[in-house]
Amino acid sequence: MDFSEKLSDRTKTMGASAIREILKVVGKPGMVSLAGGIPSPDSFPMELIKELTDKVYTKYGSSALQYDLTEGFTPLRENMAVFLNKNGINVNSEQILIHSGSQGALDAICKVLISKGDKIAVEAPTYLGALQAFKPYEPQFVRMDMDDEGLVPESLEEVLRNNEIKFVYTVPTFQNPTGRSLSLERRKRIAEIIIKYGAILVEDDPYSSLRYSGEALPSIKTMAPDNVIYITTLSKVLAPGLRIGVVVAPEQIHKWMVIVKQGVDLHSSTLGQAIAAEYIEGNYLDEQLPKIIDLYKPKHAAMLNALEKYFPDSFTFSKPEGGMFVWAEGPEGLDLVKGYWTAVENNVAYVPGKYFFTEESEGLSTMRLNFTMAEIPVIEGAVKKLAEVLESLMK
Repeated sequence: MDFSEKLSDRTKTMGASAIREILKVVGKPGMVSLAGGIPSPDSFPMELIKELTDKVYTKYGSSALQYDLTEGFTPLRENMAVFLNKNGINVNSEQILIHSGSQGALDAICKVLISKGDKIAVEAPTYLGALQAFKPYEPQFVRMDMDDEGLVPESLEEVLRNNEIKFVYTVPTFQNPTGRSLSLERRKRIAEIIIKYGAILVEDDPYSSLRYSGEALPSIKTMAPDNVIYITTLSKVLAPGLRIGVVVAPEQIHKWMVIVKQGVDLHSSTLGQAIAAEYIEGNYLDEQLPKIIDLYKPKHAAMLNALEKYFPDSFTFSKPEGGMFVWAEGPEGLDLVKGYWTAVENNVAYVPGKYFFTEESEGLSTMRLNFTMAEIPVIEGAVKKLAEVLESLMK
């Protein structure tokens, strides 16, 4: 039967992830992927998770498998409050919400804040997963300029001055897709601007723990606590399959996010939250994070060195101090969507950058490269091969 007439109007704004579609070829034999955005399985504390699971069953018994509070498993919220306070975010456990990953939090924010036609401000480029969460609610996107230091504060102010913006979305530290980070000065300026205009800013912070050099930077939430919805996750520092997203929102928005979640999944996995609670309470994150840094830091260096060594002089690329991504940009007019398929024929994959922009005319000559999944010798060889492909495209 054809049920197309039964589908909601909302489905017209929805589609499969373009990235997931083009990456279906990545699994073929011999392919080297610099495209994924996932942590290395080598970063997962497998033996520790077994130990923590046993501890959870001993400590909590059957309640670890039972329905629980929509707001989140109480011990996890208590431990996350301690963790966030150490990072300058003054919060108590009652102010914390646990969602099924950051993606679940983004969807809940959309349900609470977006009506059809509302304007939301996003960076150019921005996180594709956020765009996928936003689009079904039919907002209008207003782009904000970025440069090598991240979101440009003057662009943010211009957007807020000239538009009724429902919220601003930003990934200020080791941004996906560019790897860029806002300086301390820009964070302060952005906080001043959103306070000045009474704006809501959604601060998505999944990568800040993955720092390989430089000094840690405070979140914008610490500078404008009443205006910021702060999102973080344990996906990059524990395991993404546990689906632990953490949200701290202003009280009125917090209340509605709880109601929204009740209608979606009642609560996130109790067992996953209990494991995460023991992970934080036992200070295992303090032990595991240096191991993750030691795993990724040389890969990060290998990619930057290979790009410097092999990429055409007409290309520029970001030089992040952490995270999982490097952003490269070629000369204007170069089609790196078309180039992707040429690269795949040569057994190397990347993500074309145009998919991270809200305007069709942007990003054709850009690409996102990931270094967390490949081994160091493989990274150098793949970048060299990719550079040869790019040279051939520009002839």
